[in-house]
Amino acid sequence: YGSQVALDGVNFTIEPGCLAGLVGPNGSGKSTLLKVILGLMRPWRGEVLVFGRAGRPEQGRVGYTPQSELVDWSFPVTVFDVVLMGRYGRVGLVRRPGKADREVAVQALERVRLMDRAKRQIGELSGGEQRRALIARALAQQADLLLLDEPLAGLDATAQHDLLKLLHELQGEGKTLFVATHDLSCVAEEFDHAVLLNRHV
Repeated sequence: YGSQVALDGVNFTIEPGCLAGLVGPNGSGKSTLLKVILGLMRPWRGEVLVFGRAGRPEQGRVGYTPQSELVDWSFPVTVFDVVLMGRYGRVGLVRRPGKADREVAVQALERVRLMDRAKRQIGELSGGEQRRALIARALAQQADLLLLDEPLAGLDATAQHDLLKLLHELQGEGKTLFVATHDLSCVAEEFDHAVLLNRHV
């Protein structure tokens, strides 16, 4: 960012099927690293391999949930529409999602237990429900790798437990999860692998 180096000499490998935590303080480069993996930002040097391939990840193989503070929750859209947006990577922006896409969105909402909120405006949901809606959108992509930026932040103990249970279920289905968080104790208890980041690993 200008003369500010956000990441320097970062090098690590996450095995497929792993539940991995990305832990570091504010400003440590966690969100930047996720954007680099997604191909939204290019590294000045070096390369990122996703499933063994360099360059921008294959369409639909990587799902992403941003920090909830970066989302405009006042945008007039229903919870179902937010989740259905996860299908656009597969159908394209010019084609309308079909019946099969809508069924995938319904299944994703059921996975995160939000089907009863499907017709509500996204801004009407609680913070924990909004995070679950973003995860449902990532699930609707049917991605093999999920990059989740601070999904546990601000959740009460019950909501955090529910979300961790879902992450373990997804891992059991063969998904690879890379989760940015401040909570080192949670990562130590629940995750297989930790990448500790503060500009360097």
